[in-house]
Order: sequence, then C-alpha cells, then structure tokens
Amino acid sequence: MITIALDAVGGDHYPKNPIAGAIQAVQENKDIQVLLVGPEELCKSELAAQGYDGNRIQIFHAPDIISMEDAPAQAVKSKPQSSIPVGLTLHARKQCDAFVSAGNTGALMAASAFILGRLEGVLRPTISSVYPTIHGFRLMVDVGANLEVKPEMLVQFAKMGEVYAREVMNIESPRIGLINVGEEEEKGTEVIKKAHELLKNHPNFVGNIEGRDILHDTADVYVCDGFTGNILLKFGESIPDALQFMIKAVVKKNNLPLEQVQPALGVLKEALAPFDYQVVGGVPFLGVNGVSLVGHGGSSPLAIKNMIFNAVKMVEHQVNDKIVSYLN
Repeated sequence: MITIALDAVGGDHYPKNPIAGAIQAVQENKDIQVLLVGPEELCKSELAAQGYDGNRIQIFHAPDIISMEDAPAQAVKSKPQSSIPVGLTLHARKQCDAFVSAGNTGALMAASAFILGRLEGVLRPTISSVYPTIHGFRLMVDVGANLEVKPEMLVQFAKMGEVYAREVMNIESPRIGLINVGEEEEKGTEVIKKAHELLKNHPNFVGNIEGRDILHDTADVYVCDGFTGNILLKFGESIPDALQFMIKAVVKKNNLPLEQVQPALGVLKEALAPFDYQVVGGVPFLGVNGVSLVGHGGSSPLAIKNMIFNAVKMVEHQVNDKIVSYLN
C-alpha cells in the first residue's frame, strides 16, 4: 500500500477540492491510501460533508495554514505546525511515501529543499513542468527554482528530466533540447554554450531549440534556467484565455450569430485541451531526497487526483533511485 500525504489546506479551494480529489484517488486505485495533513476538525467536517466514511483516508493534525500570499521562507519558519513542513517531515521520517500540495509553491520548494535535502550528487534541486506541444505534453526544466545556473546544473536538469519523462510520462527515449536564441552551437551566453558542449555527446541530445520550435515537439525535455523557463511557462498558461478573448472580440465586432460560432468554439475548446492543467495534476521538485509535487493553486478535484497519481508513479518507478544511479 502506497501512502501519499496530501496538503488538505493547499490551494484556492481548500479543503473541498483537495479532499474531493483524495476521495476520487482512493476510489480509483485500491492500492493507495491518503494522509490528509491539515486542521483535524476541518478535515473531519469536510470528509463528512462529502460522505466519505472509508478507512483509506486518514488525518494528521497540522493546525496552522500557509496562505498563497505568505512569503515562502518566512512562512515555513514562522508556521512550523502548518501542513507543508508537517507533511514533508512525515515524508522525511518515512511515515508516507510522498507529499503533494496545491499550496504556496515557494514555501513548498523551500521546505522540500530544507527538510528533505538533496539526492546524492545533485548540485541543485529543480522544478519541472509539463508543456503542451502539437503532439502532446513534454517536459520543461527549470521553470523557476534556479534563476541563475551553471552549465553543470543544466546538464543535471537534462538528465533528471530525462528520467522523469521516461518513467512517469511514458516517453520511451526522451529527446533533450537546450533552449537558446539560435540553433548554432556558438549562439547564446557562455553558460549555454558550455552546457551545449557538455551535452553534445549525449545520445538523446538534439541540440539548441529556439522559442518558435517549442510547441512543435522538437524535443521531449526542454532545458533552461529558471528565469527563462518561468517566463515560458506563464506565457503558455496565457494562450487559451488570450485566444478565446480574441475570438469573442471578432464575433462581437462582426455581429456573428451564435449558431455559426458555436461549432468553431467547440473545435477551439478541444484544440486547447492540452493546455488544461487538470490533466497534468502536479509537477515534481526533482533532485530532492523524496517525492514532493506541487499543483496549480486553482486545482480542481481532478487535478488533485492526477497529482496524487503522478506521485504514485514516481514511487512505483523508483524515480529518485534512477536519478542517483544516472548522475553518479
């Protein structure tokens, strides 16, 4: 039985959505159990409200709550009895197999690094995220943990991402691409050029990738510093809303009848489905000595369920052991 600790008060819609997602997860997978970490009475009340009376969802009391607005490092220090440090401590003590949260990303990142520590040989833990392309989801790493990097760190990001893409995303032989301002080896900063030199003999390295090529599935693992990756991630998240806004503006301008527009809107909705964070669930902090995943602050029950399932995959596929073996 795999035990996943879940932040019951993480995200914008706690405790309703985290607990609903936990219920869905245990109902669909009989080999897991969920440990809700949060204020006990709040969790009990919500479980009762949602009609769950089984024994595969337990509660571990953590009275304090880190909000989405709290300063990450200060919140972890000032609220040691909140769900994030309590849940990660349970994980560090082997009382659960993973910890997942849709809460404060910065707090979870800081606490994961401090409480879990780094895997053997890892220079710096990183945060990755799936990114939609015309042929499905691919992985981008780093997307915000390390704004300044060294070439050797980018190489490790590539290798850790490669393991995750293969083991969790089911990409058999992940292609690695280095995000740059041009395809040529001599392009880019000194850090990027040195990283290219270190990666060029890797059998799965496909070279430099320009921004215009990312959505066209030119690689399976896109490697960059956290500054670049975070900008690309946030830009990608804005695409669906922007397209829908532009289309509605054209419809209004031309006074088009609804019956003409409805089929096109249906096509658009289906085309933009890969941008739906709910399918992704949550993404991991790679390189920490444990399994710690973070989800979107607005996570729905479906997104929470999928984040739990991603954590289960990481445990079942022994992703961390494979990362250590690969790097050392």
